[in-house]
This record gives sequence, structure tokens and C-alpha cells, in this order.
Amino acid sequence: MKPASGGLHYTPRAVELPPFDLLVAELAELIAIPSVSADPSHQADVAAAAEWVADRIRGAGGTAEMIPWGERPLVVGEIRASQGAETAPTILCYGHFDVQPPDPLELWESPPFDLVERDGWLYARGIADDKGQLYMLLKAAELLAAEGELHVNLRFACDGEEEIGGHSIVDWIAADDRGADAAIVFDSGMVERDVPGFNIAVRGLCYFHVKVRTGTRDLHSGMYGGASLNAMHALMQTLSAALPRGGRLPGALREGIVPPSDAEVAAWKTLPAGPAEIVAAGSHPADPAAGDEFYLRTWAEPSVDVHGIQGGSPVLQKTVIAAEAEANVSIRLVGDQDPAVIRPAFESLLRDAAPAGAEVEITMLSTAPPGHIPADAPAVLLGLAAFEEVLGVRPLLIRSGGAIPLVSELASRGVATILTGFALNESNIHSPNERIPTAYLPLGIEAAATLYRHLARL
Repeated sequence: MKPASGGLHYTPRAVELPPFDLLVAELAELIAIPSVSADPSHQADVAAAAEWVADRIRGAGGTAEMIPWGERPLVVGEIRASQGAETAPTILCYGHFDVQPPDPLELWESPPFDLVERDGWLYARGIADDKGQLYMLLKAAELLAAEGELHVNLRFACDGEEEIGGHSIVDWIAADDRGADAAIVFDSGMVERDVPGFNIAVRGLCYFHVKVRTGTRDLHSGMYGGASLNAMHALMQTLSAALPRGGRLPGALREGIVPPSDAEVAAWKTLPAGPAEIVAAGSHPADPAAGDEFYLRTWAEPSVDVHGIQGGSPVLQKTVIAAEAEANVSIRLVGDQDPAVIRPAFESLLRDAAPAGAEVEITMLSTAPPGHIPADAPAVLLGLAAFEEVLGVRPLLIRSGGAIPLVSELASRGVATILTGFALNESNIHSPNERIPTAYLPLGIEAAATLYRHLARL
């Protein structure tokens, strides 16, 4: 096995790992399947990746089936505890086997669906998001079961539409009557290299399409400019009612916020500086206070973003007054914010702000509630101890600014989720040359195995 990078302490204890080259060869089989869920021509590949995952569960002595659920299958399986399965805790493991499209192909330094080791990194589409991390959970389960040392019942529920915002896994969990004592999701990353993090909160989402109409046809701006209502202007005026002022949304969109604890805020001050994080992303602070409030705003505050605007002629030189304009807009939700409350508040703000004569049409495209996992949940505490045992570093308790409906659904059912992972900021997720450090493959398997051992105490 190759040593861990940097200053990370690594002491194998939970399971005897096969040779590194064997791990890479096994994972390369899954990587090689171009399971791009966004491309209908790869639908058969998504199904092939599902079958590969199901076969791994069966190969570990478990049972697995592919359940048709919409256009893409779910893989649902179980590996029973080696002894005392009737009384052993049950742990639900999630991962997704679909991947982002690899384009633009010319920017890849090696073929995207070939797992390549280079300069201390493993490169491939899906190595970090999420095939490589799902493999860690599967392999750890297989190894413990082979040794007769699996002391929890493991349920696997995996989907092939995460990358296109699919809802099948959430629907399955909502309909599931068996439940679990805890859940594990390896689909996240380190706080920074060799500093693990556990996400104990995720933001929710309301996603809208807004259309404004101000007339029956486009007009000549020379003949009507300054006198006729312009749909582009009306759309900007309408949207401005929901935009933040000084980093805070209007009061109507703040209903249900739960402020972070003093302990959380103090811990965030030990993380990489917010201003540097914004600059490293190639961006600029939204206002003078945005950098210092980076973690507060992205983890514990709601936010509104306009994702696209269309109307008139944004490319060709065309002097028209647009009669119609439209935009996609989302609100990120936090704490106890309820989409059913925020949606009408958002719509009311926009309609009240629209100029007289403008017809406003607002369509909700998708929604997901926020989710919160108690920091003192027994599963979280056991998970922290397991990672510290293997990595020599206690994970930091952080939040995710993204919406993960799966975690929110589990939280609503009282199932604490360990949401963590081994990707890095420089792992190029969703970009060419996706990668993770070479040492993180065996490290992740060891961490998963130790996690299973610790959760047997639930």
C-alpha cells in the first residue's frame, strides 16, 4: 500500500487490504463504464454500472436487486452482519454510479474513462464523484464480511441519476418502511488536504422559472424607447425585490432561519479564510463583508441567485424593446425554513415589485427542504472517533451549502447521516482531469471499515 500524503497519520487497524494494484484494477472496471446520466445515448451504460454495483454486493455475500424507478434503475441490496444479524445495528449506505459528461474531451490529459495514476493522483471521470467513493464503502464491506468481522447490517441504496437532480432515491427512502439506525454517504470532501470534515447540515432549495410579458410583440426602440414598457427592464425590476441587501435577504425570505451555535461559529474561524476561498474560486466578494462572512452566508444563511436571463437580442445587434423576458432563479434554504412558506413569500415579493402593465408568470421547477443532523448524535460521535483512529485527525464539523435531498429526507426521519468524503477542492469535480490523491483510495476503504466497526456500538 502506498503511504498517505502530507502529514496525515495512517495506521491500518480495521481490515487487511489487498494489494493496491488490485484495488485500482477493480475500481477501473466501474470507471470504464461511461454512465453519463445526462446523455440518453448512455442509458444502457447507466444500467451496466448499476449491475456492476449489484454484483459487488452479491459478491460480498449479500443480496441485491435492480429496481426500475423511472428511466434509470435503483440498486438496493443488503449484506447481513457476520453474527447476530437480528440484533445488530442497521446502517444505510448511499452512493451514485452515474457521472457528469466528460466534455470538453480535449482538456483531459488521459482518457476520462481510463483510471490512470499520475504524479500522486488517480485520474478519471467519477473517481471523486462518486464511483471512487462508493467503491470505498463497497470494498470495506466485502473485506469485513470475508473475514467474518462485519458486525452491522449494511443496506445499500444507490442511484444513477444524482448528476441530473433525480429524485428516485428520495422517493425510495420516503416509501421505505424498514429504516436504519444511521446512514453513511461518501460523496463529499476534505475541508482541505488531510483535514476531514463531517457535514451536519445541508441547505434546501426552491428553484423557479420567472417569465415577464409587457406587450404583444417586440417594438422598435427608436419609435417607442422611453415610452413603452420594456420586458427586460420589468424583469430586472421584478427580480430585484428578492435580491440581498448587505448580504441579507428580505425579511419575508428569512422566515425559519436557525442561527448557528457559538461553538460552530468559533470552529468556522479555524477554517481557510473566506476571502481567500472566494479568490481561489476565481471570483470576487459580493460586498465588503462577504469574505469575512463566507461560511455564515454559504452554510447558515439563505441566498437568492439568478442563474440565467433571456429576452430580446443578447448577441445580435438588434434595437428592439422586448415584449417578453424570462429567468431561472433559486433560493437556498437553511435551518427550519419550509419551502411551502418560502415559495408564496417569494412569489408575493416579485408580483408586488413588477411594474404596472407587466404580466408575471412564476413556475416552481424543483424543491428540497434543508436538513440538519445533531452534532451530538451517537452515530456522528462514533464516526468522529472512527475517522480519528484511522487518519489521526478528528474531522471538523462543517455544513454543506448545497442541497442534498437524500440527507434532508433521512434527517426528517430521525436517521443521522455521516456525510463525508475524500475529494479535495482541487479534485476537479465536474471538470476535466477529475482526480483524488492516490493514497486516499486505500485510506478511504480503511476509514469505511473502521466506521462500520465503530457503528456496531449503536
